[in-house]
Amino acid sequence: MKTNTLILALALTLFASQSFAQDILQSQVPSLIVNDFQQAFPKALDVEWEMDGAHYKVEFEVGLAGVDHEIWYDQSGKVMRHKEEISKGDLSKAVLSKIKTNYSGYRLEDVKKITEGANSVYTLEAKTLMEEWKLAFDTAGNELSKVAD
Repeated sequence: MKTNTLILALALTLFASQSFAQDILQSQVPSLIVNDFQQAFPKALDVEWEMDGAHYKVEFEVGLAGVDHEIWYDQSGKVMRHKEEISKGDLSKAVLSKIKTNYSGYRLEDVKKITEGANSVYTLEAKTLMEEWKLAFDTAGNELSKVAD
């Protein structure tokens, strides 16, 4: 139950919060963090660093298609959160099943996977001509939030 509460809080925070991050130069980021990032993503493009509260946030793209990523690091260099753009085919089978059942006929857009520690949440937009929803699911397919867009 504690995990579900944490995941729900994460999903709601993603939809409700506004970031007050400040752009910084890579030279202002601790070398430990920069080195870990460069080893994990040696082909990262359009890298932009920000100070987001007490965390360092890096936004970048990977691959020819320019897949968007955002990673938050704490002061010691530990990855706190990783948000990445994914294709709808990369959603868990449980999430795809729930979408097929509850959102048949909807077009899926802006699909993302947010990982925080061992927990992951999928967010996406489901659209028809008449409706638009911002949705969040856990990996088991449980709908965590549904917000009209």
